[in-house]
Parts: sequence; structure tokens; C-alpha cells
Amino acid sequence: MTHPPADREKPVKDLDPFEAERELARLAEEIAGHDRRYYADDAPTVSDAEYDELRRRNAAIEARFPKLVREDSPSRRVGTTAATAFSKVAHRVPMLSLDNAFADAEVVEFLARARRFLRLGEEAALDVMAEPKIDGLSLSIRYEGRKLVVAATRGDGFEGENVTENVKTIREVPRTLPAGAPEIVEVRGEVYLDKADFAELNRGFAAAGGRTYANPRNFAAGSLRQIDPGVTASRPLKFFAYSWGEILGGAPAPTQSGMLALFAQWGLPTNPLSAHCPTVADALAFYRRIGRERAGLPYDIDGVVYKIDRLDLQERLGFVSRSPRWAIAHKFPAEQVETVLRGIDIQVGRTGSLTPVARLEPVTVGGVVVQNATLHNEDYIAGIGGDGAPIRGGKDIRIGDTVTVQRAGDVIPQIVDVDLSRRSPDARPYRFPDRCPVCGSHAVREGNPDTGARDSVRRCTGGLICEAQLVEKLRHFVSRLAFDIEGFGDRQIDAFHAAGLVRSPADIFTLRDRKEALKQAVFEQREAAAREREEKSGKKRQKSLASEDRQFTNVDNLLAAIDARRSIPLHRLIYALGIRHVGETTAKLLARSYVGWTEFEKAMTAAADREGDAWREFDAIEGVGGTLATAVVDFFAEQHNRDALDALMRQVTPIDDPGVRTEGSPVAGKTVVFTGTLERMTRDEAKAMAERLGAKVAGSVSKKTDLLVAGPGAGSKLKAAAELGVKTTDEAGWFELIGKAPSP
Repeated sequence: MTHPPADREKPVKDLDPFEAERELARLAEEIAGHDRRYYADDAPTVSDAEYDELRRRNAAIEARFPKLVREDSPSRRVGTTAATAFSKVAHRVPMLSLDNAFADAEVVEFLARARRFLRLGEEAALDVMAEPKIDGLSLSIRYEGRKLVVAATRGDGFEGENVTENVKTIREVPRTLPAGAPEIVEVRGEVYLDKADFAELNRGFAAAGGRTYANPRNFAAGSLRQIDPGVTASRPLKFFAYSWGEILGGAPAPTQSGMLALFAQWGLPTNPLSAHCPTVADALAFYRRIGRERAGLPYDIDGVVYKIDRLDLQERLGFVSRSPRWAIAHKFPAEQVETVLRGIDIQVGRTGSLTPVARLEPVTVGGVVVQNATLHNEDYIAGIGGDGAPIRGGKDIRIGDTVTVQRAGDVIPQIVDVDLSRRSPDARPYRFPDRCPVCGSHAVREGNPDTGARDSVRRCTGGLICEAQLVEKLRHFVSRLAFDIEGFGDRQIDAFHAAGLVRSPADIFTLRDRKEALKQAVFEQREAAAREREEKSGKKRQKSLASEDRQFTNVDNLLAAIDARRSIPLHRLIYALGIRHVGETTAKLLARSYVGWTEFEKAMTAAADREGDAWREFDAIEGVGGTLATAVVDFFAEQHNRDALDALMRQVTPIDDPGVRTEGSPVAGKTVVFTGTLERMTRDEAKAMAERLGAKVAGSVSKKTDLLVAGPGAGSKLKAAAELGVKTTDEAGWFELIGKAPSP
């Protein structure tokens, strides 16, 4: 079972712009991966609740930092791209998804927001249709001349997969519509599988030694995507119609409820539990009733969908981003049961995060046997929430406890409560490890020295030598902004690591000495890729000696590309190390602040005490700060990392960044501090000028400061400079020193 990383715990209100930008990038990548596994692969790896929380966190960060919204933001897309195994179908009307509500108050606000948008008073009617939210696969079926001509999955909302022949095997889907139906109508709904049918089919697969499925939704999606329609026909898929796309001449009924009635007249199956609700109280009462009946329904549902009933009001409300303003999904709370916590394991994620996983006495939750549950982080075990406030009434979690397990979706359960009345008197508080269980390196919780707040996640500092992080670190090492080795991408890293050829950055530069083994690894990688293409396309490839010769020629090209990167700008090298919080801009700052790799490495190692001159000088660099400084120093404090760096330095030669002018510069290598108000140019311009001339710009005065440039209003820094005997000048003196007049 895959457990998601626990590095999403820092409250949005505590993020700075740099952290927010990194978090949005991580969320975009992670959510895109979950979308692909859910919509295209039918193999989700997180629960619905955890997926929803990722999207809510993304939305909260974007609301606080609107200028950081990415082009690939999850808020700008629906689902994932269509799979390549089927031809693609463009939706004439986009198939968008719904916003979610998790509490009654959010439903009340949804309707209040609609009233405000429509400028309707409280006395005006605003009826809704309430429909059970089927947990299946979204489908669009297009009828032309009242005949079924094409059926497609949602895909990314704009383009889906053509599954027409497979849909024709679903008995509940009519091939033709009656004479009263429009000439062109695009019916939308959900393909699903009954619980009983799912259980029977799974038992049959298990008895035959075949693959079984985690839930009916995955099974239905996999059945609909069969290359052979005969396989789809052998599985009792069902369909509920609940919406529509393009209709020639417009919708023939004025309301959502009227359209559902027409669907039923046309022979399309609709959910008989759908109900008309004149008030929000009626809608919430429907939600609670369906929730009570949920376990006894023949199919899976995960909530209730509310839609404004009048179609003219739907049209006025329109859409926002990826969802309509006139509909919302009210999700059910997770099912909960009690069991016993038998142990706690620590898993190390690809970013070094230490995630605790509960090992439980097996218990059935929602028809699935659960043995593991996520515990998020050490604060969660101790009864502390992400904002530092108590959770579960402050109750900690101990091995041997009777705990309440919540299965919020299909995959990852979590522990939400502890029964203290059944706790053994011998139970002891859980002691979270301060060393990585994989590599033995220190595991630390970063802190913000300004606020005193600590990161909720403890991370391994092993970096380059931690097996749990190694492949991800190596991928970063060869990425475009780092060493950027042509032809050396993620596939090569995966293949060469699996073959035991590359286990550290230095190993990349010794591949020439192991050329024959490298050729074999390349050959095996290409064979595996070819087999994968065969399985997807069903076509056999033709082998030839010429193609094998090209593979070995590619090996020579790869080795030449590696050799071409043996000399690399210092900032690229620093960025390539993958130190937490060190991005491209920060790497350039560090490269400018130290003269060469030797000085940089020596200073970082010396700063390990966090008290001496090396630490104070590093922390004082403008743009560094305590969090970044701590992360870099922790990296260099590990002997494993220093050994890996020593091996790397025997293979590569860092070079000074060409953008820094040091020849003839009177401030090259000097530490300069600016304070007060500069009148002839901004302080940022002055700092950039100093850095271009090879100076190190610091944010505070120390005995290592060479020059203080003080403008009007200078205060404590000017006083500190006088006490330490630091040379001081004004703005005019600065320009005279560097021999450059400011721009007019």
C-alpha cells in the first residue's frame, strides 16, 4: 500500500511566497498524478477525502497568493488526458466536475451565494434537485437522428476516450431514442457496477488466480476500457443518466427534474431516489436520509449532489473555473470502526519525510479488510494539530490502544480517536525516531527562527546517500536546471539505478569505466519499453542488427554528454545537490556569496555549530534566513553527504559564474551591508550592483563585515558598525569606491 507524503501539514497562513510557490508546484504534480491514476488507470492510490484535501489546500494557497497561480494548476483542469489506447473524442460542451461540501453550513452557503449572485431575496423560491452521487465512471453518450453514434469518457473534461462499442454492450443504454426525443442529444451519466455483482466477479477472478479489484468503481472503469468489447459485454455494467451536453434546439424541459422525467420517457435509466427539494432544510433532510440508507443500497454512493432546479437560473449562474455555480456535491463522512493498534512503522518518502504508519488488528471497514492506517506525523500521534492546537481532545496514540479507524475513501484509512478507558496501564508514549530508519542519518524538524514554529514533518538529512530518497535525488541531479545531461532523463536514472550502476552522483561520471554493463542496461531498458508499447498497441516490433547498433551508438553519445558536464557553473552544482529550500535563485545567491566550491563547502561545514562566525556570516547573507541556513548546514553536517560530495568533486570541476565580475573590482570578495534610505537608487538595485561586482551582500553587521553603506535613517546597523570598527561610507562614497555613477 502506498502512503502519501505528510509534507502538506504546514498551515497556509504560515507559508511565505517562496514556500507557497514550491507547494503549488508540488500540489500540481501530485494532483495530476492522482488524476491520471483515477481517471485513466482506474487505480487510485489515495482516498477521496485525501484527494479533496489536496485540492482544498491548493485553492487556499491560490486564494492567498493569486499571483502564483500556475498554468497547470488543478483549479484550471478537470480529470486527465485521454488514454492512448482509445481514439479521442472532443466534447462539444465541456464535462466539468463539481465543487464539494463537507458540512451542512457549506450547503447553506452554496444556496446563499447563488441567491446573492441572482439577486434573489429570501422569499423567492430556489428549488433544488437532490440526487445520490454514484461512485462510478462519468460517461457522455451522443445520439444523432436518435441513434447512438458515439460514447466517450470524461477524460480531461474537454476530450475523452471513445468507448462507443463497449457502451453498446450495456443493456440499460438504449441504442435508439423514441420519436419524441430531439434529433441530437448528448446524454451524460455514470457507469457503475452493483455491489453484489462486483463481489461475485471478484470471487471468480480470485479463484482463477487472476487480478482482483479494490472496489466497484475501479472494476466498472476497467471493464469499460477493455480493448475487446466482448469482455465488457461479459460484465453486468449499469448506467444512470443525470445530465446532458449538446441538445439540438435546447433543453426541451424548463427544469432539472423535468429533464430527468424526459430521460425516463426516452428509456434512459434514472435514479428513482432523486428528489425535488423546495428548501435547504428539505435538501439536508434528504442527505441525512440517504446517508442512513447508504449501506443497504445495491450500489456505492459517496454523497449527494444538489442542483438548482430551474434551467434558466442555471444558465444565469454559469460556471467558475472547473465547476458550475449551480451545483455542488455534499460528501458523506467517513465510516468508522474500532480496532487495536499493534505497532507503528516509519516509512521514508522520496523527499526524506518520515511518515508513521499504524499496523492494526485487521478489521473490516466498508467491506474492505483494513490492516494499515496513516498517522500523518509525530504531532498527530501526540494529539497536536497542524496549527499547534490539540486534536482528539489532546489524546496521544500509543501502541496497544483501542483506536477508531476512519476509512475516508477507497484506499488510505486513518486513526481519528483513542478510547482511553481501554488503555493498558503499561502503555507508554510513542517515541518518534530522530534518525532515519533507512540510512541512519539524523532526522530533523525544520523551524522558523522568526516565529519559533516547527515544521510538522521530520525529515532525513541523508540526502545523497539515503536509499529512500536516492532515485528522486538523482533525477533532480541531472535535471535541466542542474547538470542537464543530454539524453539522461528519468527513465535512464530508473534503469541504471535498478541495474546497480548509479547509486550516487559520482557514479554517473564513472559509467565510462563500466561501458559494457551500461550497454546491457540500455539494451534491457529499451527492451522493456518496447514490450510496454507492444502490450498497449498489440503490435509486434521488428528487431534488426541496425537498431541494436544504434542503441550502442546512443551509449557513446550519452557518455560524451556526461563528459561535457564535468565542468559546471557553481550555482548549477549547488542546485543539483537537491538541498531542501535551495532553488535556482537561492543557488545563484550562494554561488555569489562564496568564492568557489572549496570556500563554500568549508564554510557550510564550519557553520554546523550554529554559533560561530561561519554560521553568523551565512545567516546574515541577504536572502538566506534561518530556515534555509539550517537546511543547508544540516545537509553538510552529515558525514555521508560529505563523503558523497568528495567522490563527486573527484569527477567534476565547479567554475565561477560568468555573470560575476571580480577582475579589477574593489569590492570583490568583500562583505557589504546596506542600511537606511538610499536616495540615488533603490536598495535592491544597490545590492544587485554589489553582487555583480563580486561582493557578498549581508543583512546584518558582524566583525566580518568589510563595508557598511549607510543612507539617511540608518540606525542599529550604523551603531553596530561603529562598535565593531567596520568601515562606513555614504551613498556617494559607495559610487566613488566602485567608480560608477548611478543611472539618471
